[in-house]
Amino acid sequence: MREWGAKLRFTAPSALMEEFYREVSPELQNFILSGSGDFHHLSALWLRRFPRPLTLVSFDNHPDWDRRPPRWSCGGWINRALELEHVQRAAVWGCGNFELKWPNRIFGNRAAVRSGRLQLFAWEERYGAGDWSAIRRENWKKQFETFAGGLREEDVYVTVDLDCLASGDSVTQWEQGLFTAGDAAWALKTLRSSARIVGGDLCGAWSPPVHARRTQAFVSGFDHPKIPGITLAKAQEVNVRAFRTIWPALTGA
Repeated sequence: MREWGAKLRFTAPSALMEEFYREVSPELQNFILSGSGDFHHLSALWLRRFPRPLTLVSFDNHPDWDRRPPRWSCGGWINRALELEHVQRAAVWGCGNFELKWPNRIFGNRAAVRSGRLQLFAWEERYGAGDWSAIRRENWKKQFETFAGGLREEDVYVTVDLDCLASGDSVTQWEQGLFTAGDAAWALKTLRSSARIVGGDLCGAWSPPVHARRTQAFVSGFDHPKIPGITLAKAQEVNVRAFRTIWPALTGA
């Protein structure tokens, strides 16, 4: 799929997304490694392959709930997922970036939060209380056990963005959260003990940004944080270590 990378990175027109999906869907497996977090919007495509009712569980430092254009982008893909009839609800664990602060949160899909279709579990250490469920380092595992128990015998799709991990546990394109790789693996195993994980994906690793369109490159450069001093070799060293911890827990291998 690498030939699609520059065309789909960060954002892409709807027609291009549909063309991509038509081409690759016959080859897709239940679990997908899609590299950079600049491709997290592809998760809304991966979900199409599981038509039975399911719950989407995302581990991400960002809620990805932005309602503003463009329609397909990694900052608003949760809304594309919630448009699918079989996605009953979505829960994002580990939010900790500025999108939950005022005034940025006015652009989020708060209607989905109020209706209960979208649950946000955000770090109290960073944002305090709000229109989300606050989690803390000392108690989040107990909260997650309760959450996982509520999904007993349900079908679940899980997406893991490596930016939910703290700096040092991953190298990403974005601001980073507070989980460790071990935390993520524990949560996945806990979830698997209650629910049926029917599919999932892992993204979020750093890769050199290459774009196909000027507007795409401009918007991407404007939206991304400036992270100096990253080399591909160092990023791969750190992220492969995280992959080896998280991937077996995600896939049940």
